[in-house]
Formats: sequence, structure tokens, C-alpha cells
Amino acid sequence: MTRFIHDKFAKDYLEELLKDYGEVKASEKVSGEIKEIDVLFTPVKQQSSNIQILGLLGRFAQQPAIIEPYRNPASTDEICDCILKLLEIKALLRREAKANKTKLQDSEIPKLWVLTPTISETRLSSFGTMQKAGWLSGVHFLPDALRTAIIAIHQLPQTPETLWLRLLGRGSVQSQAIIELQALPLDHPYQKATLELVYNLRENLRVNQELEADDRELIMRLEPLYQRNREQAKEEGRREGRQEGRQEGRQEGKQDLILRLLNRRIGEIDTSLIEQIQGLSIEQLENLGEALLDFSSVADLETWLNQH
Repeated sequence: MTRFIHDKFAKDYLEELLKDYGEVKASEKVSGEIKEIDVLFTPVKQQSSNIQILGLLGRFAQQPAIIEPYRNPASTDEICDCILKLLEIKALLRREAKANKTKLQDSEIPKLWVLTPTISETRLSSFGTMQKAGWLSGVHFLPDALRTAIIAIHQLPQTPETLWLRLLGRGSVQSQAIIELQALPLDHPYQKATLELVYNLRENLRVNQELEADDRELIMRLEPLYQRNREQAKEEGRREGRQEGRQEGRQEGKQDLILRLLNRRIGEIDTSLIEQIQGLSIEQLENLGEALLDFSSVADLETWLNQH
């Protein structure tokens, strides 16, 4: 049961991170036997340089990509199934190109990225994987014709570049990534949304009766972070409330002052004009305070309000 909770988290999480950089399709069905691609990503033509903030994940997203995250170590059969999905997508693209009488470009064919929390060297060698220059440890490429790489999350270096992938790991790897996520600046574009997804994962796991040891550890790890986040949110709400209260008080004070000055200058004014004055901003009230010194009648006030 918990595997489905983690699967949904992984799909929602990847969609949240990648949606600004292209089209994200989660649980995309492919032809043949009923199969679903976890995440099918197609980048926009003019890729934003901001994608670099996603580090290694952003590097995957610089080209069409199939991303298959696994909560448990991916088995040989599961990896083969992923490759089959890629081949079916490639066949579909070839048929579409033929129907449109166009040439399918290599850059249009997705690359497959299989994300597994751990994997044995025996399993990696059975796929003939290799390391490539310019890529981090933990990224294992299959022969080029297969357009596939297996990402061993537990082997990724603990750097900001890998943070967004390590959040999909297990045990201490994921826990450490959550600590790093919490430590990001509050204005980081993905910190708040990602933390909310992580906290939702925590809530969904808490109501489940059949938790694995990793899940219990994750809930315990998140508890103090969750409580601290909620306290910060409450304090921020109180602070904003006090600020709004001061702003409203300042505005009401200016309204009262302006109305008193107008009454002295041009006499009593009717309710409709009072309501218009109450709808003015502080800056407009200040401008009205200067302008009313030249008023000699209610008509002058009406003219000013119509112009402002």
C-alpha cells in the first residue's frame, strides 16, 4: 500500500519541479499491452537557463525524457519493462513522422532515466552499464542505442546538484536530503512547494497501518521539521495580520482627518462622497489633503474625485 503513496508523491514532485520547463505527462499510457510511463517530459523549445537550479534533474530535462522513479530497488524485469516503454514511444514517433512525411530527429526521441534507491553491481553489470565522462557517480549508462541510464540514488554525491534526486531516495539518503531542503533560503523557488509535498507524504503515511521501517523513520524525521514549519507559518500569519492592522489603522486615521478638514472647508458632504473617499488609497488621501486647501465648494471635491 505504501508503495502507491510513494509513487504518487514521486509523480507529483517531478511534475511540480518540471512544469515550468515543458510539458509533463504523468501516468502516460503507451500502445501495446497496457503500460504506463510514470513521467513523460517534453521540454519547451526555448529552454530557460533557470533549469540549472534543478542540478542533475535539470540536466535530464534539457531533452525529451521518460523518468521512471522506483521506491524499492528496481528489479531486472522492471528495468526491462521501462526500456520496452521507451522502444514503444520511439516506434510511435517513427510512425507519426512517416505519416507526416518528415524525418524523425534523434533529439526528438526521449531518453530513459530509471531512478532506483539502490542497485547491486551485479544487476548493473548484467545491463552492460558504463560511466561516462562529465557525469556524476551514480549515473550508469546502458549502450548508446538503448538511450537509457540507471540512476543509483544511493551512489550520488551529497551535493546541491543531486538534492532533487536524492529526495526520491530511501532511509538516510532521503532524510539527509530533507534536511538540506529545509535549510534552503525561504525565497528558493522550489523550497516551499516541495516541503508541502513532503508534508503531504507524511500525512498520507501516518494514516497507513502497514508501515515499513523506512517509512516510520521518515515520519519521525519529518515531525520536528513539520512542527517548526507550522509554527513559522502561524508567526508569519500573525505578523502579516499586525501589519495589515497597522495599515488599516493608518488609513482610517487619514480618512477621518480628511473628512474633518473637508467639513470645515466646504461644509457637510453626502454619504456617496464619503464612501468614495473611504475607497481611496493612503497615497490618494495624501494628495486629496493637499488639494482640498484650494476647494471652495462641494463641486470642487466632486471634480477632484472624478479625476482621481
